[in-house]
Amino acid sequence: MFHVKQSYDVIVIGGGHAGIEAALASARMGCSVLLLTMDLNAVGRMSCNPAIGGTAKGHLVREVDALGGEMGRLADKTGIHFRMLNRSKGPAVWSPRSQNDREWYGREAMETVRRQDGVDLLEGSIEEIVVEGRKVVGIVTSSGRIACRALVLCAGTFLNGLMHTGESRKRGGRYGEGSSSLTDSLKKLGFSSGRLKTGTPPRLSWKSIDFGNTEEQVPDEDPQPFSYRTEKITNQQISMFLTFTNPRTHEILRKGFDRSPLFTGRIKGVGPRYCPSIEDKVHRFADRDRHQIFLEREGYDSDLVYVNGFSSSLPEEIQREAIATILGLEHAVMVRPGYAVEYDFFPPHQVRHTLETKLISGLYFAGQINGTSGYEEAAGQGLIAGINAALKVKNRAEFTLGRNEAYIGVMIDDLINKRNEEP
Repeated sequence: MFHVKQSYDVIVIGGGHAGIEAALASARMGCSVLLLTMDLNAVGRMSCNPAIGGTAKGHLVREVDALGGEMGRLADKTGIHFRMLNRSKGPAVWSPRSQNDREWYGREAMETVRRQDGVDLLEGSIEEIVVEGRKVVGIVTSSGRIACRALVLCAGTFLNGLMHTGESRKRGGRYGEGSSSLTDSLKKLGFSSGRLKTGTPPRLSWKSIDFGNTEEQVPDEDPQPFSYRTEKITNQQISMFLTFTNPRTHEILRKGFDRSPLFTGRIKGVGPRYCPSIEDKVHRFADRDRHQIFLEREGYDSDLVYVNGFSSSLPEEIQREAIATILGLEHAVMVRPGYAVEYDFFPPHQVRHTLETKLISGLYFAGQINGTSGYEEAAGQGLIAGINAALKVKNRAEFTLGRNEAYIGVMIDDLINKRNEEP
């Protein structure tokens, strides 16, 4: 049981990648911090693919690390497959990427937060943000009111989250977890909201896959760490595997289009352009006779395989039938179907470059609440919000990054100044 005080310098809502960086940054700058999350066992949970980095995203992780953040160190500690992408091109576009042990990453993230002086943890949900004179002064939870001088909101996909698989839908921001109804409280304060969508693919049983009919993806022999604090990657590295859809797969997927919430209009939110669902790819690129499918194991001891490239909200039986047409997956056991998540966000023209909201002093938005998608984008925003929340408490000058200084700076500037119609 954690002891919770009646007042903190900074309260962080959400234990995802944005919330972790925000809480650690504020605490390391000398603030008392409360991290409030709906499930303490889910702190640092990798909701979708247990992977860190990739094109542009790897650059963000390096910047988070250079600023004292934790994502790079956590990725190095728990990585099971490292590859430097774009090696065939110039060094400017080389992008580090790691596949991580999902459970280990979450445990390591939680232990990092738990060990940090100045951070208290509380399991529960926020019911209301308390504002006086357009300035945040606290929150109301199911346990009562807690005062603060700054509040960082990192709500992820949980704001009125709705999960879709075919014609069935269920409230929740992630498999096995609930949703938050905080949107109405924020709208009463004058904020405008929108609706976005993201998705995740099915999970298959590792033991049921015929890897002899797939292409092996070998990790780098001498992996390059994300973090400047990591001398060398010493973890055992394991291979991942590649296969492809085919015309028969696409034919089966099309059978489910009339029951797809994506096409029937049940999903109102727009999904990420560069990570479309398999049904969206088949629909939009009808001339393509195959699409890449990466089979990525979720951990050393895990039997679960993440089917990268097959995100779907189609009916479960359609997903199962289509997967069985893919080379190597003819007898694969689907442990869990893919699903789409629809959630509220707050268009980020409502925040400053510090990620403090323009309407309410001391209130910061970070991560998917600003309309982004991805662990790395969330971590970068969480770090900037946490730093500025601490500076606000200490009455010190704000910290921002320019477009000419960092990818994080470009990301935040784009969020604020460009129209956000998709994650």
